[in-house]
Amino acid sequence: MRSWYFCEQEYWPAWERQPNNPRISAPSGEVDPKVAHKLLNEYIEECVLCDKLGLNIMVNEHHASYTCMSVSCMVTLGMLATRTSRARLLALGIPIMSRIEPHRVAEEIGYVDTVSGGRVEIGLIKGSPFELFLSNSAPADSNDRYWEAHDLVIEMLKRRDGPFSWEGEHFNYRYANIIPPCYQQPHPPLWLTTLNPKSALQAAQLDYVVAIVGIARAARESFPVYREEYRRVHGREASLDRFAYLGYVSVAEDEDVALERAGKLLKFSEASERIPERFVAPPAMLPPEVEAGMLQEGRMRTHRTKTLPDGTPMSNPPTPREQIINNAMFAGNPDQVFEQIKEFYDSVGGFGNFLVQMGGTMTHEEKKDSISLFAKHVQPRLEELTTGRMA
Repeated sequence: MRSWYFCEQEYWPAWERQPNNPRISAPSGEVDPKVAHKLLNEYIEECVLCDKLGLNIMVNEHHASYTCMSVSCMVTLGMLATRTSRARLLALGIPIMSRIEPHRVAEEIGYVDTVSGGRVEIGLIKGSPFELFLSNSAPADSNDRYWEAHDLVIEMLKRRDGPFSWEGEHFNYRYANIIPPCYQQPHPPLWLTTLNPKSALQAAQLDYVVAIVGIARAARESFPVYREEYRRVHGREASLDRFAYLGYVSVAEDEDVALERAGKLLKFSEASERIPERFVAPPAMLPPEVEAGMLQEGRMRTHRTKTLPDGTPMSNPPTPREQIINNAMFAGNPDQVFEQIKEFYDSVGGFGNFLVQMGGTMTHEEKKDSISLFAKHVQPRLEELTTGRMA
């Protein structure tokens, strides 16, 4: 199993000052540049530590958000390409539904892949619907625009015969060409995030890694669909390296310390769920009946009780132990964390990529300690778990 360290690069000091407005219309005046400078450099140092310890690195991007200061996957990976030497560098992902320049996206991928010597992996994702407000993109045709941008980026990455023209519904280029091209031929490995079986079908058809972000139910529903479709389309079984799952992770020598850190990590999920209702469903992005249902659900969100798999009501906000039961959190001493991951791994038929999210209000030292313990005492056992089952 390959493990990938991930942190949202949060500006957590603003969470309490703006408890109901951490995204989109959040005032930038709450961000102290000196504090942001310190935090961003700590996040880079954590990734460098992962490289030294044999872990891979994942980054993402969001915009106008206290929950994520990473405004471009490729900017972060460009820095890490020269600060690391072994780690695979995963952009999961680049939200091309909102990015209005696919040509620039392809250029950045080619550049960073070449600088890194071919260590980049890419997720071309739709991204958060509410960020369409920031890019001033039309919601009504967003899905069609996403797939055209996807096809255009892939074509630019793999073409080696000079400029070509692209005349599409949403994008037009007389001279589509990127220099330098990708170091990996024809292009870096590709990933697709999903929370539903429909997208899992598309990932299987394209032979992309399918990634589930922190929702165990989605993995249990989507992984079997992916396996069946992969077998039908490609005529062979999908290897474990085609599957990925992201979970919150907190490791310490002592279980109580790990759970204390886990509580700090869950502060991220509390903040990230505070999306003003008017931004949840951009007008005309979804069919009217679906949009109406989402808006109704949003209005009822504060009255809805979250439950454990057996129907037991969860605390508000959920506790680390409850999220461990939900397979969203893996926390404890190294032995406990491994056993929790293995139990979930067995329940979904296995996966070859584990995305290790840390952060929240955890300190830099707490994250470094958790990273070191995971790399030294959990990762080797995960690798043994998948021996012979990876591609």
